[in-house]
Amino acid sequence: MATRATHAHVRDLAVNLTLRELKGKYKRSVLGWSWSLLNPLATALIFTMVFKIFFAAATPLGEPSGLQNFPLFLLCGLLPWNYLANGLNGATESLVANGNLIKKVYFPREVLVVANVASWMVPLLIEFSVLSVLLLVFGNFVLPWLPLVLLLILVQTGFVLGIGLILGAVNVYFRDVKHLIGILLQALFYATPIVYSLSQVPEQASLFGLEVPVRSLYRLNPMVPMVEAFRDVLYDLRFPPLGDLLYVLGWGLACMAVGLLVFSRLEPRLAEEL
Repeated sequence: MATRATHAHVRDLAVNLTLRELKGKYKRSVLGWSWSLLNPLATALIFTMVFKIFFAAATPLGEPSGLQNFPLFLLCGLLPWNYLANGLNGATESLVANGNLIKKVYFPREVLVVANVASWMVPLLIEFSVLSVLLLVFGNFVLPWLPLVLLLILVQTGFVLGIGLILGAVNVYFRDVKHLIGILLQALFYATPIVYSLSQVPEQASLFGLEVPVRSLYRLNPMVPMVEAFRDVLYDLRFPPLGDLLYVLGWGLACMAVGLLVFSRLEPRLAEEL
């Protein structure tokens, strides 16, 4: 009975902290939650202008959907990327931002990271709902594929949460982490097929006189099959390759396991370090 009560208290705490994060996200903002839609739409518009007008980038053709729309192609990759970036940035700062609470009372500290990541999932679901409506307007019947989208979001959440647990705990000990993560995310953005298609990545390239299997190395980045899976489902209207799904699922489970292990090792001295 005591264990159940403890689990119930932790669950209630996680829900309350998530609601607090959601309320504070756009506090004193005139447009409020509209920013969760305006930000990705504005980003998509900017990238569309740059890559379509200045660089004359080709718009990928959805197979078998037949859809050929660069902003929608971009949004299918941009939304999961924003979830990764926002979730990791928020998780990194979650423990330091709640230092006073951690020092005053004991509770499972990982709940703070969970609540922060969960607070970014809500706008993601809203954004995907709007994107689904846009895709329907342009002739992509995505409704039968939405359960798979939810599954992909769940898998990505495990990936984000696992890394977030590590970053949040390490950031308490080394405050440089929050600055480093910004640089790494910027590099990772361009190493992920968001503003371009995977087909544009060369199979091989010559580097210092050696032939390097660029695409094979490129695909080791777990965000590559993750973004491609979202595009397969929403833009192409096809089932992602099973190998890609197993790869991202493996990354999600591994990140959660390692994240919980690292967090449990660093948690005892968090209050002292803060």
